[in-house]
Amino acid sequence: MASSGPEEGAAEVESGSGESSRSWPAEPSSGAGPSRRQLLSSQGEEEAEADPLPAQYPSHLRAMPGRDKVALYCDRLLRGCKAEDANEAMSKYLLEKLKMKEKWLGVWKTNPELFFINSEDVLIPFVGILVEVSCKSSQSTSSHLKASISVAEPFSSNIANIPRELVDNVLEELDHSVPLLEIYPVEGQDMVVFDIAQALDVVRFFYDFLWRDWDEDESCETYAALVEERIKLWCDIENGTIPVPIGQRFRKNLEKYKNMHLELIQYQSNIKEEPTAEEAVECWKKYYELVMLCGLLKIWEDLRLRAHGPLTPRILRRRRGHRDDGKAVTHIVAKTMTAEMVKDFSVDTLLQQHDNLNMALDSCYSGDNVVIFPGEYKALNLSMLTEDIIIQGAGKPEEIVIVSEPSHESFVVSKAQNVKLMHLTLVQQGTVDGIVVVESGHMTFVNCILKCEGTGVCVLTGASLTITNSEITGAQGAGVELHPGSTAILEGNKIHHCNNFKTSESSQGALGGINIKVVPVPKLKMKNNHIYSNNGYGVTILQPTDQLSTTGGILEFTASGDAEEDILSKLMHELNLEMSSNTLDDIKGLSIVNS
Repeated sequence: MASSGPEEGAAEVESGSGESSRSWPAEPSSGAGPSRRQLLSSQGEEEAEADPLPAQYPSHLRAMPGRDKVALYCDRLLRGCKAEDANEAMSKYLLEKLKMKEKWLGVWKTNPELFFINSEDVLIPFVGILVEVSCKSSQSTSSHLKASISVAEPFSSNIANIPRELVDNVLEELDHSVPLLEIYPVEGQDMVVFDIAQALDVVRFFYDFLWRDWDEDESCETYAALVEERIKLWCDIENGTIPVPIGQRFRKNLEKYKNMHLELIQYQSNIKEEPTAEEAVECWKKYYELVMLCGLLKIWEDLRLRAHGPLTPRILRRRRGHRDDGKAVTHIVAKTMTAEMVKDFSVDTLLQQHDNLNMALDSCYSGDNVVIFPGEYKALNLSMLTEDIIIQGAGKPEEIVIVSEPSHESFVVSKAQNVKLMHLTLVQQGTVDGIVVVESGHMTFVNCILKCEGTGVCVLTGASLTITNSEITGAQGAGVELHPGSTAILEGNKIHHCNNFKTSESSQGALGGINIKVVPVPKLKMKNNHIYSNNGYGVTILQPTDQLSTTGGILEFTASGDAEEDILSKLMHELNLEMSSNTLDDIKGLSIVNS
């Protein structure tokens, strides 16, 4: 197993201002001493309250353009470095700044579990203490950089009623030595401290987003090039080129890997003598789980999250096909069934009644129909559609509402040859996939309302989609995203208020109401659609840089006679994209973007 970088065991937390901070324990269980307390609500009221924390220098890297990040890390800090030299290079850079100032003030931000026994019940992301900092001069660059700290006056914390005695006891247990990257310099000091704050920001960003602890095991002679790709990946997640939910899943799995790595190290360190057979098996089990997750993350990074993440295909269920007797069943989903509800069915219709949509879907064979009566439903089996069925609401779409299960990644996922949804409202809550993912086969929506929370409808390579007289709204990414080689027919739809998460001005052209990836060229037919109030362009055509002969990242649909229009017209012809019958009310209707 590769040696871990300074990010080992880090647990990401959110500060009150919304900025990320990190908790970097120096050794496993370093704060698990007897001084830790139960929740603060049990403390007496006679203890003096701590002052609020002073302002800290804000991060300057989040606003830095990607090309400047590449210049900083690849051309300056890591130029000519191999992966095994990266830790030393970052340490050297930081120590050069630190030696310019002997003492300075900062806020120490650490994990609540260092202070409280029931830390999972503490509704705070970190414990922050105002401290005076002095860095240790003699320390190996290959180990964690440490700082010596003492509580500064006036006693200040983000927790008003944290006891001063508790803080003193914890620092005594830690020998007043904490990881340097847990400290955030406060504003109002001299320019040397400002430079230290920026250097800490640079090193933190490297270990948070660019460094992987498996890097030292990789035979990568051009490590700076690998870092450049990770910077591009980070920028794509931040500016919305990669939809927010997919970026969140990537970061979640990366954090899971770090935690699993720390668990393995802790487990190994607790084995004092020759391991027992049970301990050896458990150790190997943890190791192989770590290796598998590492491989998954590598694949994801190599794909740059363009292929809907590394976990596709989602559906592993075997297709049943038609019943042996060739008969089809109509499944009625309602709490109770009356004669009035089924009067319109023919006398030879085979009926089954379910009060649970999930059970109805689980009972389906190809050729069956599912009729849902007004009400609100949940159904995990919508994420595993393999049979050729029709799912339709018995009433107006607003009356039949299907809500996703927040604890699951997927909502509606299909690999059926032909599945159809009609007269329904789908409400996405908490799932990170697109509201609908068509893995393969053909999926049809008629008179449906899709209220997205994550990405919109994703049509993967080789799959096809038809949406008519429907509404798609609220997607954090594009309302409809077509992957290379997919097929879609969109007619009479409203696509609005999509791509509405916060993003930079320069990224707003990267997504729109409809996002088309064109190698190989998807087949898209649009007619009588109304695309409006989306953040960015109504329709975006995403084309690899080497396929686009003009300069500049975005080609807008310009006036007749411009050279860009010729290229746009040619590409629209290849896509079979006729815009004249569609209404695009967004400020910028159509764009081509280099990927």
